[in-house]
Amino acid sequence: MTGDDAFAADLIRGHTDTIVLGVLRDGDSYGFEIYKAIREATGGRHEIKEATLYATYRRLERDGLAESYWGDETQGGRRKYYRITDAGRAVYTSNVAAWIATRHVIDVLLDVADTPQKGSHR
Repeated sequence: MTGDDAFAADLIRGHTDTIVLGVLRDGDSYGFEIYKAIREATGGRHEIKEATLYATYRRLERDGLAESYWGDETQGGRRKYYRITDAGRAVYTSNVAAWIATRHVIDVLLDVADTPQKGSHR
């Protein structure tokens, strides 16, 4: 992993709850299915470790942002499914708004840092 990859992974790790809530907005899903959805959404360039995801599921449930239930065993092995709650939808919306605002500030600051000052003769 290069330094850039580590930095990107740290940024993503800080948003794991929001990423999982985003997946659950599309419908109920079980643990490994969420893992695959995240991996596929990035074209395989990033995956969140299963241990991290399962800790996230527990945290989301504890905080009332998601709830779980056992699926029908006729569809294969018994799977624990997760669904987003209304509180989870509200937190997702708030977190996405915060991310967009933060991204805008960082984009502006990086553009300023990378752009020669007006009147500068570099």
